[in-house]
Amino acid sequence: MGVGATLEYLSDLMAFSGYKQKKKKKQLQTVELKVRMDCDGCELKVKNALSSLSGVKKVEINRKQQKVTVTGYVDSNKVLKKAKSTGKKTEIWPYVPYNLVAQPYIAQAYDKRAPPGYVRNVESTATTGTVTRYEEPYISMFSDDNPNACSIM
Repeated sequence: MGVGATLEYLSDLMAFSGYKQKKKKKQLQTVELKVRMDCDGCELKVKNALSSLSGVKKVEINRKQQKVTVTGYVDSNKVLKKAKSTGKKTEIWPYVPYNLVAQPYIAQAYDKRAPPGYVRNVESTATTGTVTRYEEPYISMFSDDNPNACSIM
């Protein structure tokens, strides 16, 4: 048996013997939540609960916007679950800056509780490249394929 074969055998033996592999280290991330807080006591309760999570480096709270920002080596689902355990109404931060939304005036994006300069993050239902029924007659009215397609003149 050569050295290479011996090393391969030992590697396979360790892999099957229940030898635990190191877990992947979590990435540093920022989790933003919308948490209903009315007073200093609510704010302190949420901050203490989230600070107790392992991997949390910083907890910032903006009570005026009802926004909590948690930074650390954490899982967003665990942060959300811990915030909900305080009994406060909690959700992942649903808003994006106004200038990042293609159509901020659609009904789903409008939210009167949104902080100034923000709208609700909604996925656009119409993707670019698709033609809706009401646009179709106007697009086919002027066609390069059919020179007689101009029906306005």
